[in-house]
Amino acid sequence: MISVLDSQVMDVNSEALGVSVETLMDHAGQAVAELLRARYHGQRFGIFCGHGNNGGDGIAAALHLADENVTIYLFDDSSKIRSPAAAAYFSKLACPVRIFDGKTKDFDVLVDAALGTGVTGKLNPPFDKYVDYTRKFRGPIVSVDIPTGLFCDKQVQPDVTVTMHDVKEGMTTKNSGEIVIADIGIPENAWKCTGPGDFLRYPIPIKDSHKGANGSLLVIGGGPYYGAPAMAAMGAMRIGTDLVTIATPESSYHEVAAQSSVFVMIKLKGNTLCHDHVKQLLELTENYDAVLIGPGLGRDEHTFEAVNQFVSLCKKPMVIDADGLNALGDSFMAKSDQIVLTPHSGEYLRLGGSSREPEDVKRMASKLGCTIILKGRVDIISDGRQIKLDPAGTSGMTSAGTGDVLAGIIAGLMSKKMKAYDAAYLGAYISGKAGEMASDRYAYGMIATDIIDDAAIILRQGLKNPEL
Repeated sequence: MISVLDSQVMDVNSEALGVSVETLMDHAGQAVAELLRARYHGQRFGIFCGHGNNGGDGIAAALHLADENVTIYLFDDSSKIRSPAAAAYFSKLACPVRIFDGKTKDFDVLVDAALGTGVTGKLNPPFDKYVDYTRKFRGPIVSVDIPTGLFCDKQVQPDVTVTMHDVKEGMTTKNSGEIVIADIGIPENAWKCTGPGDFLRYPIPIKDSHKGANGSLLVIGGGPYYGAPAMAAMGAMRIGTDLVTIATPESSYHEVAAQSSVFVMIKLKGNTLCHDHVKQLLELTENYDAVLIGPGLGRDEHTFEAVNQFVSLCKKPMVIDADGLNALGDSFMAKSDQIVLTPHSGEYLRLGGSSREPEDVKRMASKLGCTIILKGRVDIISDGRQIKLDPAGTSGMTSAGTGDVLAGIIAGLMSKKMKAYDAAYLGAYISGKAGEMASDRYAYGMIATDIIDDAAIILRQGLKNPEL
């Protein structure tokens, strides 16, 4: 079962993998046509088509039913068809085309391709009247992908729904009739791997946003090292986190602060993180949406004790990276499923993992109760139920600091209210594509700060938001 958003993501990823919307639409239309021909051959088909891709599936079905008695019903002039693919298929139609008037009765089977995924709330005219019309229809009703109005105040009640690729969340036999799943040729990597469609998951700020509304992140790091927390913080800011605060021991305070004037800094007394800081840090978390702990902390035994105590008590979404992971050991159990661990192979083995096989990462994520991103040439991400592979990136992304940037990006996305699993694999994709962009300029001379700079460019390209 997949969500409406999953379906939209796969469409975009499929196109990026060379399978066009037109091809998917053609395959969807063929699947619908095959069911109609197999069950209702010789009867008259009335196919009701909206102006988007769902309507396009219905139009494509009509083309595959050229030897049957078919009439297309639109809800407005054909010039209003929004989908370029649907418009292209509409131009090839030879069957009659009429405008829905709420009265027609000259067909035996009603094919519902009016509205697809993404429509919620109260149905507007003429679709509200169309749903009322279908309720009075006495013949078989076949819906395409989902019944029109499934997530609205009223919906079509079909006898059969031909759904594409997988059942959509919210579909049941009660609201969708018999559910037939059609394989329309979506490439396996469109849903197994990260891709440009995952930018649809990014939380777009509302127009009247105020400072802090789009994520606030607390980074706990530094002491022995000062570059790591600074790079993590910049990674978070470059993917749109409004406010990043770095809590660091006084031994690294000035060095971290000097990296950027945009950081908000909190000085922790002493040279390293220790037990005495835990209460203060837990109180600080109340003012933040998410936490990143680990970059540059070092491996002092008192630091390890403090990390374990903090992690066990913190209630905010959290990314644990670098020396934060080394502090956990193999006895760690997550207190929340909104925790992301970002180990490389050595750290993963110390956590109790046994191999780089995706199923092993899934097993470990399930055992620990959190999301794991096992970093490597192909990142493996799992929340214990699902697995996603991220092939983005280059072999040049082995220089110091690239893991800190990745952790900051993921934590930044979580501060923007993204769920841990989604943030982990979108963050991995953004980091990997930024690495590819930097590699184009510097080859093996690329460094972590190049990825930080290019992450914002990758985000801008991926969102393609004309209002920005």
